[in-house]
Amino acid sequence: MYNIGDVIKCTVTGFKDYGIFVKVDHDYIGLIHISEISESFVRNVSDYSEVGETIYAKIIEIDEESKQLKLSIKRKSKYLD
Repeated sequence: MYNIGDVIKCTVTGFKDYGIFVKVDHDYIGLIHISEISESFVRNVSDYSEVGETIYAKIIEIDEESKQLKLSIKRKSKYLD
């Protein structure tokens, strides 16, 4: 269904110190690790989005068994900014 390199739309569901959690669809969830949020230093992940916000991120890893995606905001296409 999804492929590494796809840029997908997802909804922010929560934050931890290490990243942003998102819901992708009915089956898949994702994590945007703090190191994949911005090229610059990220002090607080919640400064980059809000719960309920729709964002775009690039798939960098897929775990089909657990239906979890590792995502990146900083690697997504500049055309979607």
